[in-house]
Amino acid sequence: MADMLKYQFYFLICTMLFSEIVGQKEIKQQLIQTVVEQRVSHARLFLGPEGSGSLALALAYAQYISCENSSPEDSCGVCASCRKYSRLIHPDLHFSYPFFAKNKDETSLNYIQEWREAFLKNPYLNLDEWRHQLDAENKQANINIAECHQIIRKLSLKPFESEYKVLIMWLPEYLDKEGNTLLKVIEEPPQKTLFLLVAQNQDQILNTILSRTQLMKINRLSDEEVKHHLIDRMQVPELQASRIAYLSEGNLQMALQLSKEDNGNAFGDFTAWLRNSFANNMIALIDFSDAASKWGRENQKNFLRYGTKLLREVMMELSGADNLIHLPPNEKEFVDKFSRIATLAQTEALINEVEKAHYHIERNANAKILFLDVSLQFTRILKFKTLPKGTHYIYQ
Repeated sequence: MADMLKYQFYFLICTMLFSEIVGQKEIKQQLIQTVVEQRVSHARLFLGPEGSGSLALALAYAQYISCENSSPEDSCGVCASCRKYSRLIHPDLHFSYPFFAKNKDETSLNYIQEWREAFLKNPYLNLDEWRHQLDAENKQANINIAECHQIIRKLSLKPFESEYKVLIMWLPEYLDKEGNTLLKVIEEPPQKTLFLLVAQNQDQILNTILSRTQLMKINRLSDEEVKHHLIDRMQVPELQASRIAYLSEGNLQMALQLSKEDNGNAFGDFTAWLRNSFANNMIALIDFSDAASKWGRENQKNFLRYGTKLLREVMMELSGADNLIHLPPNEKEFVDKFSRIATLAQTEALINEVEKAHYHIERNANAKILFLDVSLQFTRILKFKTLPKGTHYIYQ
């Protein structure tokens, strides 16, 4: 049943109506107004953090522009153009994205079927998920010179069905200097041609390309938007949805991943870990290390990420910023109690240990040894109200 609900979620969102995209109400309205007022920019950069919906917004915008029966609020979703957009097969819709070329002549068209599958499954996908779709392991992604030449050839053609040809480029940060090949076509595109670039890091985009686009900044989603989406569309229980939203920091891609892999008791496990470390209960710490080593790498990383977030809330409490803390009652109670027994320096040292543990888990450290080592570091840190100056606890 849960799998069916998730499938229904992805099917609905991949109609790419504005109404199906989580949050971003003001951005949606701005995009619609550019079409209504005939102010469609030929090159627009959607700049937003991972999981904010930038890619979904770019496609919804392109679909709205091409829709044969759009309203002042959204695409119709049922015309021939919208139906083709829903399957990413419209002849005037083109994509470019980083890929892992096996030879210098490959372009994104070599991977278009995989791209459609990945996007239709999850329009909030990140590069790791795309890498997994292609079984690319640790290969280097980029948008190569052959792809740039292919883009120029595709856009030199006249539109087949719609008024506009649209190219959506995902992650232009992966354009090397070869991206300068596209400058002329971006600055002086063929008539009725739109470039929609979807990026996460402005500093990594070629300045020559950045200066030729109209910037639209997309903000992260709010915790409430993520929470309500998980509850209403994914059928996640409210308490679990609150914790996942809090942990994902507005990244819906991360929230979806956490909802599939969540162990359900990160709060209880992490606070028990701290209590047993404070009490120097070695039997309990050894048992915990043994249990945690069997969770699997992704659950271990999520658990440590959650611990970092919770300890940062303790730091906020200790810094007098408790008015900025928004936690479920049980977590807020823990933060209040823990901030009475731990200092700012201790909490910062604990966070450093958790973050280092996360780093080593990503690199396939022995989880049982790592969790036991971190437990010992926790015990040493919590033993001192004032840490010796220059003290550093490093996992070897």
